[in-house]
Amino acid sequence: MTIDEEIDAIGMLCPLPVLKLRKRLQSHVSGAVVRLLADDPAAVIDVPHFCNEQGHELIEVAQGEHSQTYLVRKA
Repeated sequence: MTIDEEIDAIGMLCPLPVLKLRKRLQSHVSGAVVRLLADDPAAVIDVPHFCNEQGHELIEVAQGEHSQTYLVRKA
């Protein structure tokens, strides 16, 4: 799988990781895959909710030692 962009939202608190993801997805074509790195505890709720509401596909959520990684495919 090709990652079209990686967003480093480490250290950003709610709602900034999702806002940054939304803004960056706007510049991509449908089907593009974006990797979001976040350590905000609310992101585990906010990112899936955002994807569900906007129709984007949440491909994967991975928990690292200090952060989470989200792979999102643009609708």
